Amino acid sequence: MREFKGGIRAVDGLDLEVQEGEIYGFLGPNGAGKTTVVRILTTLLRPTAGHASVAGHDVVHDGDAVRRAIGVALQEAAIDPLMTGRELLRMQGALHGLRAAEAKRRAAELLDRVGLTEAGDRRVGGYSGGMRRRLDLALALVHRPQVLFLDEPTTGLDPTSRVALWREVRALHAEGTTVFLTTQYLEEAEQLAGRVGIIARGSLVAEGTPESLKARVGQPTVHVEVADPESAERAREALADLGAVEPPNPAAPARVAVRTAAGKAAIAPIIRALDEHEVAVESVEVETPTLDDVFMAVTGSHLEGAAAEEAPA
Repeated sequence: MREFKGGIRAVDGLDLEVQEGEIYGFLGPNGAGKTTVVRILTTLLRPTAGHASVAGHDVVHDGDAVRRAIGVALQEAAIDPLMTGRELLRMQGALHGLRAAEAKRRAAELLDRVGLTEAGDRRVGGYSGGMRRRLDLALALVHRPQVLFLDEPTTGLDPTSRVALWREVRALHAEGTTVFLTTQYLEEAEQLAGRVGIIARGSLVAEGTPESLKARVGQPTVHVEVADPESAERAREALADLGAVEPPNPAAPARVAVRTAAGKAAIAPIIRALDEHEVAVESVEVETPTLDDVFMAVTGSHLEGAAAEEAPA
């Protein structure tokens, strides 16, 4: 728990466990307590009650061991704009106890890894937003951490830079790094996270794989557009054994909707059943619940980043 002056509890009753080697997505609306949780787990803020450990070390009583085990790329990183990327990486290496030669070698290795070799000797003040985020990631990796904390790593990035950073996070995961990812983007959580936790009002309100969370709010719906409205009722009868057939929609008389857990796998049986009943099909679409549907169901609001995902790039 973390309580601030005035009795405000930013985190209250949060029970959270992240498995070694997984990517854990942490979602929540602004003010839900995400940043407070990250600051506690990275030893930047002391909890007022409760217990938290990272990589087997208590965040209060063994903070030095926690800091040696983690890498942190916060949204508001303090980077000297007058230094070059290479200088910052070598300085970070020195702060982590690397010898000069090893820090130099590690800086070159990481600049290459995040695609900044050509920009490595330029002052950071001239870097684009995407380049700065990649440098943030490199700085967090200097000492090969067991656990990597990424706080909204792609906020404000263009689609190309976002995909490039996703690729690097996947590579780190393949190498065995545990990643704790806070994000405003539902697509990001779905693309990267093996499990997702949703926090609201300081408490964990939902947790599971993206697939299991979406299954909680509803089954996929297969929408079939038949050739003529007159055959729609015959189509509903033909599909009655394949799922829950929705009532006719006066606004779309030639459309038949079937809710089924099979999702896309139900398309072939549906087509066969309609063919056997001599119903001509114009088109078939599958609509599945989204993480935004889950978020809305458990928090009562949409995630701020969801609107940005729907906007054209």
